[in-house]
Amino acid sequence: MARKTALFLILIFMIQAVSGVFASANTGFRDLAASSAILVEKDHGMVLYENNATLRHPADSLTKIMTLLLAAYAVENDDISDNEIVTMTEAAWHDLEEYSSALDIHPGEEMTFIDLMYSAYVGDADEACNMLALRIAGSIDSFVRLMNETAQEIGATNTRFMNPHGQYHRSQYTTAYDIYLIFNEAIKSSLFLEVAGTFRHITESSEDFDSRTMSSSNALINPASRYYYRHCLAGRDSATYEGGYSLVAYAEEDGLSLISVILGSDVLIFEDDSTDMRNFSETLRIHQWGFTQFAWRDILKTTDLLARVPVQHGSGADFVNVRPEESLSLLLDNSVSIDDFERTITIFSEQRGAEPLVAPIDAGDVLGEVVITRDGVEYARMALVANTNISLSGVEYIRGQVADLLATNAARNIFIVLALLLLLYIILVIRYNVVRANRLRRIKNAKNDIIRERHQNFRD
Repeated sequence: MARKTALFLILIFMIQAVSGVFASANTGFRDLAASSAILVEKDHGMVLYENNATLRHPADSLTKIMTLLLAAYAVENDDISDNEIVTMTEAAWHDLEEYSSALDIHPGEEMTFIDLMYSAYVGDADEACNMLALRIAGSIDSFVRLMNETAQEIGATNTRFMNPHGQYHRSQYTTAYDIYLIFNEAIKSSLFLEVAGTFRHITESSEDFDSRTMSSSNALINPASRYYYRHCLAGRDSATYEGGYSLVAYAEEDGLSLISVILGSDVLIFEDDSTDMRNFSETLRIHQWGFTQFAWRDILKTTDLLARVPVQHGSGADFVNVRPEESLSLLLDNSVSIDDFERTITIFSEQRGAEPLVAPIDAGDVLGEVVITRDGVEYARMALVANTNISLSGVEYIRGQVADLLATNAARNIFIVLALLLLLYIILVIRYNVVRANRLRRIKNAKNDIIRERHQNFRD
């Protein structure tokens, strides 16, 4: 329980301190070509960069992130088998426009549920999204309600879905921050991550239907693209007239995991007719900046011996070393030095009025705490524990018990009584000796008087 509490407190302190550590994080990207954007460290939700991250924006094909997530939930919760055969229906085409993105999966065509998921996400097929919705929720309206309920549960409160595929609707919107929340939740699903990180997929064929080959439009995971990014594990791009060019990407490098969202970027066309799709190029730039600018740094290790604590009655040792119960690593801007962090150590047994530390001591016993601060901001408060066992010494224990006994009021009263009795005894002995000496002297004097008297009589 103590360990879980320590970890929780560390996380809270780390999040509270973000504004201080990353105060200059936006400096290098004020010219980012997007209407809104965000870059977040995945594991702890630390925002490394943001610009208009809560500005509402058309959800566009990023909507398919939620659709795929709910399909992955259905499989992972054993509600639907990934190998279940699904038959395309007319209802899956009812709201699609002529310009909708589609794979032309015709009514009556059969496809496994997992291939339908790949078709919806990798193949960008709007009809596949609708068919997933129909299979999962029974109707598209019910599925859209489920999409919005799930978004609220995730914390994406500034998002509203109106369909499963992202075709433009004036009431369908999201934000860069909300898309980060949804995507971050989605990649916790191994099935979602597998599909979202796939560049090319071939569906299963059957006696009645040929296989289909589809490729993702996400250039970051296309090895043949000039935007290919080998650290990118998954993503989702979108391009519409209303919303411009958008992209969410998840990448890992050197133990650091980053999620970026770029909304409302554009395409540059040069004189030689070459182009720069800036949702991809800006995503590459912001990720490279993030991995270059930030790194996990060890502030405390469990092997660090921070203090020596005196121990009474120990066998072979009169002190024990203490170390942090947990290690502490912080994600820091490279301009921040580890030496800037201060350690304030408190040993419980050395506080005023505290009992001294007495053997036996077990390795792992909590003996104090250390507080990590920087520029007056507290980053962590961690327990300090004994590094080794200290056994009890029998001789020292007995000596200590005697000393403790002598220190008690009862013992002092007993010794006072004994001292008084001894004094009385001495007085009685002295008095006895004085009385006896006087008696012997009188006897001797009496004998001497008798002898002198007899001697005198004899002479007479």
